[in-house]
Amino acid sequence: MSIQETRERVRTRVWQSIASSGVSVTAIPKEQLDTLVDAIVDGVLVAIDSEFEQAGLPAQQAAAAGETLAEEEKVLWEGRPFLSLTTHYKITNERVRARYGLLGRDFDDIELIRIQDLDRTQGIGERMIDIGDIHIQSADPSMPKLVLSNVAEPDKVHEILRRAMLEARKKFRYSVQEEM
Repeated sequence: MSIQETRERVRTRVWQSIASSGVSVTAIPKEQLDTLVDAIVDGVLVAIDSEFEQAGLPAQQAAAAGETLAEEEKVLWEGRPFLSLTTHYKITNERVRARYGLLGRDFDDIELIRIQDLDRTQGIGERMIDIGDIHIQSADPSMPKLVLSNVAEPDKVHEILRRAMLEARKKFRYSVQEEM
């Protein structure tokens, strides 16, 4: 289910709760009431996501499960999609890793030097709660595209990934020449 679908379901539930509460809202203009309901929905979704984060799921589970990195590999950023318990992203100074699943796990890795292009997208609803998608295009034949979906602070994460990619290229003396 997408963030927009989740948002609409919560919005519908808030309207149902208002209707069943017996409180008269007829004195409030429709535009102000819509704005109030949207603010409540955004606040509820951010609070739920914050609770997921404080619970340490899934980041602390991965550490407890013994996921370790080589000594020279350093974690630059890790996070998860907004309102997700089953997906976890990690950017290190060598690769981007996406982990999927709660009980069984699947991993997708892309080495930083194989990244060809980085883009980010952010819809209007996503801008309101500062989440977005980061699209990674790579030269990896097994993983030519990876999307880090619904990432908090996408501009910051995009910049971390861009700088890590450039550092990896410099470290391995890898250069890209474009044809005209």
